Amino acid sequence: MTGAVRTTYRRLGVAERRAQLISAALGLFAHRAPEEVSLDDVAAAAEVSRPLVYRYFPGGKQQLYEAALRSAADDLELCFAEPQSGPLTRRLGAALDRYLGFVDEHDAGFSALLQGGSVVGTSRTGAIVDGVRRAAAAQILKHLSVPEPGPRLRMMVRTWITAVEAASLIRLDEEKQPPRDELRDWLVDHFVALLTATAASDAQAAEVARAAFAAEPADGPVGRLARRTVPLFEDAGHLLS
Repeated sequence: MTGAVRTTYRRLGVAERRAQLISAALGLFAHRAPEEVSLDDVAAAAEVSRPLVYRYFPGGKQQLYEAALRSAADDLELCFAEPQSGPLTRRLGAALDRYLGFVDEHDAGFSALLQGGSVVGTSRTGAIVDGVRRAAAAQILKHLSVPEPGPRLRMMVRTWITAVEAASLIRLDEEKQPPRDELRDWLVDHFVALLTATAASDAQAAEVARAAFAAEPADGPVGRLARRTVPLFEDAGHLLS
């Protein structure tokens, strides 16, 4: 006589179960807009029942979406947490590698998850997304060693964070072109150019730029950008006269 096969399920604690459901939701939101994902989809992905999803998220999909967004936001904020040692451009490049890797991993869902493009977006989700931007800017200012940045420097850094977001979205629209490493290098150059332009009219930014550029190696991004830029002015000497 053949005995019946019994399947045993491990009971999860509250925190573990919530994390499991959030992970399942993130996996779906990563490639589909939140409005296209149902609680039945999440339940199926997590291999649980729909009532169980409601038990942990009584607010339904909106509550689950906000929890998933918060989880994604926490991961994104960590992208810019880099040890404050070595040349500035090397640190920026490492942070961008993590950020762009996150974007690639979440692919088409990046816009809906983090750019407020979903119909389930609320003031709370907007605050979560804005918090990511502010946290990223705070990390960059730490790398610049500026405890009390002035308005010009703060605006420059926040402008660059916006450019990083926009470039990431455009790259998704362009079927992930250019390659990730090329976009990373271009965004590092963009930061250097923004800092240089700001330093031309702001004493605090000028002090930051001098200190940062002095620590860069000759064969690093700043040196390469400077050497590529100089020839652009060869036929425009009158600009320096």
